[in-house]
Amino acid sequence: MAYKVTDACVNCGACEPECPSEAISEKNGARWIDPAKCVDCGACASVCPVEAIIQG
Repeated sequence: MAYKVTDACVNCGACEPECPSEAISEKNGARWIDPAKCVDCGACASVCPVEAIIQG
């Protein structure tokens, strides 16, 4: 199951360079994970400073 970004996202961008499948982009002032591209590795969640990325 793909990871997703919650409303707690502060749009810091720390997660985007960590994504090996380039599934993360900015959308409406926050980061967004494309579930079709997400490989479920968790790299993004491990670097999120506000724990806004969850498996979902």
